[in-house]
Amino acid sequence: MKKSPASVSKSPLKAGAKAKPVKLLSGGNPQIAKADGDAPVQAYIAAMPGWKGDIGRRLDALLARNVPSVRKAVRWNSPFYGIEGQGWFMGFHTFTHYVKVSFFRGASLQPVPPGGTGKVARWIDIHEDDLDEEQMAMWVKQASALPGWVP
Repeated sequence: MKKSPASVSKSPLKAGAKAKPVKLLSGGNPQIAKADGDAPVQAYIAAMPGWKGDIGRRLDALLARNVPSVRKAVRWNSPFYGIEGQGWFMGFHTFTHYVKVSFFRGASLQPVPPGGTGKVARWIDIHEDDLDEEQMAMWVKQASALPGWVP
């Protein structure tokens, strides 16, 4: 007997099965397999421990609001954000005491984000209560308009 389309699960998990817990690496960074799209980024954010998950949700929402055409992926256990055909402009990574937001062409932003000594990339470490969404939105808009990083 053929099952009707409504009774076929689109999920790879069987009914009642639980998702495998995400392993947290050093500093509480979630281990998420390399993948493209919103789903792996949301899995990463959902696994960020404590207040860092709130920072991840706020950053992701800020990016979606300010760069509607943003492309998302997880690379090297970090969410990456870019523009199709232009490369990656930003990523973030979870550490023990902060979330590091990296702009791959950050030396071109105004004002230049405070972290970094290289010629091109710059970053900012976000602690529990110090995400300046207005400044971050300005950086995101600027960074998304620049040629991105292509690994």
